[in-house]
Amino acid sequence: MTSSNTAAPTPDPTPLWQPGADRIDRAQVTRFHAWAAERHGAPRPVPGDPAADYAALHRWSVTEPERFWQAVVEWFDVRFTSPYETVLAERTMPGARWFPGATLNYAEHALRAGEDPARADEPALLLTDEDLLQRPGAEPEAVSWAELRRQVGSLAAELRRLGVRPGDRVSGYLPNTAHAVIAFLATATVGAVWTSCAPDFGARAVLDRFQQVEPVVLFAVDGYRYGGKEHDRTATVAELRRELPTLRAVVHVPLLGGPAPVDTLDWADVVSGGADGSAAGSTEGRAAEGASGGEALEFTQVPFDHPLWVLYSSGTTGLPKAIVQSQGGILVEHLKQLGLHCDLGPGDRLFWYTSTGWMMWNFLVSGLLVGTTVVLHDGSPGHPDTAAQWRVAERTRATLYGTSAAYVMACRKAGVHPARDFDLSTVRCVATTGSPLPPDGFRWLHDAFHEGDGEDMWIASVSGGTDVCSCFAGAVPTLPVHIGELQAPCLGTDLQAWDPRGEPLVDEVGELVVTGPMPSMPLRFWNDPGDVRYRESYFETYPGVWRHGDWITLTSRGTVVIHGRSDSTLNRQGVRMGSADIYEVVERLPEIRESLVIGIEEPDGGYWMPLFVHLAPGAVLDDRLRDNVKRTLREHLSPRHVPDEIIEVPGVPHTLTGKRIEVPVKRLLQGTPLEKAVNPGSVDDIELLRFFERIARERAS
Repeated sequence: MTSSNTAAPTPDPTPLWQPGADRIDRAQVTRFHAWAAERHGAPRPVPGDPAADYAALHRWSVTEPERFWQAVVEWFDVRFTSPYETVLAERTMPGARWFPGATLNYAEHALRAGEDPARADEPALLLTDEDLLQRPGAEPEAVSWAELRRQVGSLAAELRRLGVRPGDRVSGYLPNTAHAVIAFLATATVGAVWTSCAPDFGARAVLDRFQQVEPVVLFAVDGYRYGGKEHDRTATVAELRRELPTLRAVVHVPLLGGPAPVDTLDWADVVSGGADGSAAGSTEGRAAEGASGGEALEFTQVPFDHPLWVLYSSGTTGLPKAIVQSQGGILVEHLKQLGLHCDLGPGDRLFWYTSTGWMMWNFLVSGLLVGTTVVLHDGSPGHPDTAAQWRVAERTRATLYGTSAAYVMACRKAGVHPARDFDLSTVRCVATTGSPLPPDGFRWLHDAFHEGDGEDMWIASVSGGTDVCSCFAGAVPTLPVHIGELQAPCLGTDLQAWDPRGEPLVDEVGELVVTGPMPSMPLRFWNDPGDVRYRESYFETYPGVWRHGDWITLTSRGTVVIHGRSDSTLNRQGVRMGSADIYEVVERLPEIRESLVIGIEEPDGGYWMPLFVHLAPGAVLDDRLRDNVKRTLREHLSPRHVPDEIIEVPGVPHTLTGKRIEVPVKRLLQGTPLEKAVNPGSVDDIELLRFFERIARERAS
């Protein structure tokens, strides 16, 4: 492990950025704090000391979670059709029970801004793509709140006609377009469970996910555009249809203009009508008048802990974990995160570059919950050039722009001047996630916006995970920003750094743990009898305490430093990927006996992902084989799965029970001495590890 993973940060009391008094006073978290002190017993704010204010509010939020979360649902006017009996019936992890007795509907909250006639014609969604960015002056396509409600209502009625019931799974093989948002919200409207994959996933990667949850409806594109090219997906969709026997219907989305295959429904037909409620059957729902023409949207009311969606882990140790999160848990967590931490509300525009295969898409769509316009960009992050994402922010007049740390570093390396070359005057915050933003990234963003007279630019590096579909630490609009550090743990998140004995650490590197339940923690994993895999994933190291798999430092001034993964999950451009997917594809090739893939966070913000291959007898690692490996991974999985280097090794090390050793190899490649990286008695051939130790020395020199 390199020094960046083991050493605490050097204290630097001088912040890179300090919010002004006006920003602090206007911030929603400031107003929430004062209100919660009056109504719910939160500590009273300290005039003139926002750091002490936030520290006290955070401490209250984790020591009295019942009062805090009651304050959140009241502040954001959560609509409970049936009242809750108590806020938190069980504090145990896993097994916490939030708001028992309550019923509600996520989609009702996501669409309620459109109930206001004054806002009905304002944009709920703004749509951009690669073609638009190459047309000077072209405006993004807008979908109004009224139109979004109409299309969701029509599609929800169609799902009911298809027999979709609460708890059924509905899947999307869709890019980041309005189709995905509409299909997801219609699914939530009827109480069904959404799940999605981006269309750059190959058939095997999609089936490894969707076959677990057995969807009854599939929304699928005929292809997508990326990097200036069209990518046909008709053969992949045909394979999905063959291999998903539970499907009752397939909805064809003709993104490339292809004809609908036989026995499929056409997208235009299923969203063309109005939701008249007649197809709702006997479902218990709440009717809401549409803002355009009086159609009734029928929101099926479900228990607080009813599943909203299934997200997927990377699949490092086998099939991806199918992570189930609840309607109510996601609703209240995202209201808190987007409203109090991101400081978003009506009048704001949220752009976060993402795909439908990453949790940030789910988080982005939740911007609708706080009445914010959501920006959807369909395309490559760097097409037609590296500055593409800044063009999106300019064209859409975004107020919060989110991206990956890797993209920021790519812009720095390419000499992009965002604030000089683009009108980003509406952008109040640039947020990054996916991997830690290096110190040079903080400095570059700060200097780039000073260059364009953007002196009040808030840089928010945030960190969380698919597992909770939210942030553990990051954005706080009232606190200063220090180079290389996240501003603070999030409200309601009892974030700590622990040593191997379970003792909390300050100003030292430890394991990221959460010692109290969060509403958006998984209900369970799909098809995990007895919650065995769920418990092993988070609660095995420290029983009853969530261990996430990151190295972090909590500083004595309350900030957080993320040092990277403490396990072997691959994390490229913010997308977590599983080594098991790669092994399955690569080892189908007759020349490859076995393989090992490792992801390394580098000090300059880069990411090195080598693939080590143990060849079959007589095979040679030449350019032909290298090209074949890369092509096979690209076709069967995605371009992100293609390694940076392919290196021949004399063998792959294993544990005594036959499992590939990934974490110790990663530590060796990061510079950790062999005797500290692994217990020699647990390895089948210690000499194989010495090979990786030599590679690390050669790279360092």
